[in-house]
Amino acid sequence: MEDYGKKINPFGFRLGTTQSHHSLWFTQPKKYFKGLQEDKKNKRLYQELCTKKMRLSSGVKGIARIAIKKRLDLVQMIIYMGFSKLLIEDKPQKLEELQMNVQKELNCMNQKLNIAITRIGNPYGHPNILAELH
Repeated sequence: MEDYGKKINPFGFRLGTTQSHHSLWFTQPKKYFKGLQEDKKNKRLYQELCTKKMRLSSGVKGIARIAIKKRLDLVQMIIYMGFSKLLIEDKPQKLEELQMNVQKELNCMNQKLNIAITRIGNPYGHPNILAELH
């Protein structure tokens, strides 16, 4: 008998084979939940600030995904965007302002925040960007 209706999360299925984790950090088991909450807050905050300050002329943010890597003294956010060339060329001061706003909102007193923008190859082939366009 087949199991009809049982679904597999496509990201979880591919994790480790064709895709990597979106967050990379280690902590003690007691602090793990707090780390997950911080990641969620970081991603949500960046999405909100990006929506307010850095939309392209077409109204699309173009964010495919956000990866977070943490060390004791550094939090690195890597934003994978489909249209990063337009974003960086048009508004370099906006990127610096955005980084300062994120650092202030997250209260990273003992950690430095580094935001890096990486352009993805085929933006129209990524589901998050396609969802913004429709």
